[in-house]
Amino acid sequence: MFGIGMPELLVILVVALIIIGPKKLPDVAKALGKGFSEFRKATENVKESLHVDEIKDEVDDIKDSLLYGTSDENEKDTSPEKDKSDFANRKS
Repeated sequence: MFGIGMPELLVILVVALIIIGPKKLPDVAKALGKGFSEFRKATENVKESLHVDEIKDEVDDIKDSLLYGTSDENEKDTSPEKDKSDFANRKS
């Protein structure tokens, strides 16, 4: 959780207990939990409104097509014989 191990978490809890006091600690912890929950919901709403997942999927598709050559343009026949026959058909 946030790169904090058990010893660090215990130190934080002891310091919070000393500073806040045992009577107010549950209320403060409850308020912090609600704050983190609201923050998480707000970030999810921002992600949804910006369509981050859709854009990421499109970027991944483009990246794959560039790396592996799986785009529709690569499937077209661009051989010199094809170009000559197209030119001959247009001329006549």
